[in-house]
Amino acid sequence: MNALLALSRVIDAINDRVGRTVYWLVLAAVFISAANAIVRKAFDMSSNAFLEVQWYLFSAVFLLCSGYTLLKNEHIRIDVVAGRFSRRTQTWIDVFGTVFFLLPIAIIITYLSWNVFVRSWNINEMSASAGGLIIWPARLLVPVGFFLLVMQGISQLIKLVAHLRGLGPDPNIKHDPAEAEKALAEAILRERGEKA
Repeated sequence: MNALLALSRVIDAINDRVGRTVYWLVLAAVFISAANAIVRKAFDMSSNAFLEVQWYLFSAVFLLCSGYTLLKNEHIRIDVVAGRFSRRTQTWIDVFGTVFFLLPIAIIITYLSWNVFVRSWNINEMSASAGGLIIWPARLLVPVGFFLLVMQGISQLIKLVAHLRGLGPDPNIKHDPAEAEKALAEAILRERGEKA
């Protein structure tokens, strides 16, 4: 189990790094969108390339951060039913959902989308819009994003099983950022009190 937990930590680190890097593309998309709107209104000019770049950036954030979202336990859940069960039963539900739903679907999408990307790469597929961009980078985002999701699903499964065996914390407990800030503020106040 120690080797699996080490693998889980490596996967978590990769998805954490990817997520923290890629979510900055939201800011880039906002700047490009604003610049495109200003140019369109001020100079009555527009570019399909700028519109497609916005689409590429949004796609990159959505797809490449899916593993990061699972890592941070911020994905959408339907807790109306599961929330009534004990934490242990909820963990078993997550194991079942990961094994029978998340992983099979994400693996199938990764496999099928890879073939779509390869075909697009081979023909150097271009946008049908005038002045548009090449398509294969956007097609590549799908298998890469779902591969990261598969890896994070495996990591979450390892952590869930470790938790069930009493070898680790519950990976589904959300950590409120406000609690961390509150703890930091209390530590600073204690330190100031000790120095005075």
